[in-house]
Amino acid sequence: MLSSRTKHRVFATGFRAIQAVGADRWLAPASRGLGVILTFHHVSPDPLPAFAPNRLLSITPDFLDQTLRELDARGFEVIDLDAVPERLAEPDYGPPFAVLTFDDGYRDNVAHARPVLARHGVPWTLFVTSAFADQTGRLWWIELERAIERLDRVRIDIGARSVDLPARSPGEKAIAFDAVYRDLRGGSETDLLARIAGLCRQAGFAPGQIASELCLSWAELRDLATDPAVTIGAHTVSHPMLAKHPEAFVAREIAEGRARIESALDRPVRHLSYPVGDPGSAGPREFGMARSLGFATGVTTRPGHLFGGHAGHLHALPRVSVNGCHQSRAALGSLLSGVPFLAWNRGRRLNVA
Repeated sequence: MLSSRTKHRVFATGFRAIQAVGADRWLAPASRGLGVILTFHHVSPDPLPAFAPNRLLSITPDFLDQTLRELDARGFEVIDLDAVPERLAEPDYGPPFAVLTFDDGYRDNVAHARPVLARHGVPWTLFVTSAFADQTGRLWWIELERAIERLDRVRIDIGARSVDLPARSPGEKAIAFDAVYRDLRGGSETDLLARIAGLCRQAGFAPGQIASELCLSWAELRDLATDPAVTIGAHTVSHPMLAKHPEAFVAREIAEGRARIESALDRPVRHLSYPVGDPGSAGPREFGMARSLGFATGVTTRPGHLFGGHAGHLHALPRVSVNGCHQSRAALGSLLSGVPFLAWNRGRRLNVA
């Protein structure tokens, strides 16, 4: 299996090749579809350390600005998520559109992304995990990073296997993170949370404290919700990989996540983002549940642009991640063209199964 570093080198090579032959221009009319929903997480100007395995989730404000300028240069109209069903139902309407979505509810979205977005005068959607707004909840992927950053050796039992890896240098820490992350993601979420909690304690800190540091509180969200440019969406209660859980648990996470936001902010919540959002975390069962609970849309992290056929699958919409490992014009042009997803999705326009 390729390491994360190797994968990103392959992706970067592909982006440069697409740009070099001009495919992001001449194939775009066929590959970009009607539009695209972009995914962001952190936006921060702070430099990243040598060991930063979650760097893919963070871009700089300058790159966000570059993204918006590139959207304008390529003729995209930035629209609100509320307008997507109508635009998909009218495929001959206007220019290609783009939607800006930010997952989890991070404080840096207000501090660093919001001024850039306001300067460009564009709408955006923030998907809130209600337990994070409670200043509790487990941002386990960041807990894992911070635990390994503090440890000189990673010792953990995963299933029947004992992992014992050195973690002195940034390179060793990256290898340990990849190994532990991959193996824990393949098992139950209950075990994942318990094992990472154990690593946190080994590293000298208690699990469950990061949300208060990084995530917007309900008071901060109430202030943000008064901004007419902002749509608040639901991202469940506790950010679970829904497909790993029983149906009753999934229904409760989705419904209660929305209800708590609506109660706290006194506004309707019409859109859902599935946590993690890949096929192993959200599938037809979750799509049907979001539809039956009355959400207007449900967004995944399955990569791709939007086509007319998505009008019949509003609760299984793909998105394109603006990746912190690829903050280059070549990557941005490729992603906005839709060309990489011709290969990724094997020529399919819809990936909803």
